[in-house]
Amino acid sequence: MTQHTLDQRQEGELLWFQRRSFLQAAAAWTAMGGYGAAQAQQRSNIVELVGDAMVNGSRLLPQSVLQTGDRIETGPGSNLIFVVGNASFQVRQNSRLTVERGATLNAVSVLRILTGAVASVWGKGSSRQIVTPTLTAGIRGTGVYTEVRAQENFRSYFCNCYGTVEMAAGDERALSRADYHQAFWGEATPVNGKVLRPAGAINHTDEELEVLARLIDQRTAWQIMGKRA
Repeated sequence: MTQHTLDQRQEGELLWFQRRSFLQAAAAWTAMGGYGAAQAQQRSNIVELVGDAMVNGSRLLPQSVLQTGDRIETGPGSNLIFVVGNASFQVRQNSRLTVERGATLNAVSVLRILTGAVASVWGKGSSRQIVTPTLTAGIRGTGVYTEVRAQENFRSYFCNCYGTVEMAAGDERALSRADYHQAFWGEATPVNGKVLRPAGAINHTDEELEVLARLIDQRTAWQIMGKRA
């Protein structure tokens, strides 16, 4: 497995893709035709749900259908993997987020993360955003990892794992172009006069992004360049 630094997260949170239950669920998702087939057959777009989660205040079930406009909350020890349109999401435990609607019911315009952590892969398309309490990332086709730390005044971590991302925090702006992990902190209060600062690679792995890309029939930038299998 690729090198990563754990920071206030548990190793098991990063190893979800190794579980037999997920491998079986992912194989079934692919064999049954992915998101398009699930939509046509009115099947769930949840690839796997472990533990407890809520959607719009009600308990989320494995057979539920998640839609744009939904408010999602995961409980302790939970893990949620789902697909909407050409974007895939892995929501870690104790997260709260909203998947906001774009031009159509099946297009995400904004992933608004209030607290917790989400790894996501986005296919090519019109400009979309990931918004946290302390930063905004404008994306097109990319793979990213986002974490919001409520216990640190909602300080946010964002890694552009690959792709082009327009970053903003307060009045500060940065354009991130990456083939392999470029990360930032969005600070709640300035650190050395800056609220948008460089960060290292923490709490996510190449393998997680590769698996999420596979769910929407894509490959990461490093896979395309032949740097990883």
